[in-house]
Amino acid sequence: MKKLPIICPSCEHGLEVSQLSCTNCDTQISGNYGLPFLLRLSTEDQAFIFEFIMTSGSLKKMADKMGKSYPTVRNKLDDIIEQIKFLQTEN
Repeated sequence: MKKLPIICPSCEHGLEVSQLSCTNCDTQISGNYGLPFLLRLSTEDQAFIFEFIMTSGSLKKMADKMGKSYPTVRNKLDDIIEQIKFLQTEN
């Protein structure tokens, strides 16, 4: 599966969605739409959030699954929370 680019390779500015299309009927919708917060995070951070949800939000289970200490996993979650807060202020 192709990775969705979120950063411009030329100027490193955040990308926006400008067109959506239906592969069934060829309908196309154009405009400028910002990406949702979660899609603007790195693939690694998105995977962390997915695993966090799958462990019912248990940092202890996450630490066991990742083979890392609880404080390390807690710090990772705190970093992601700060990134999301920053992204919210950009809008």
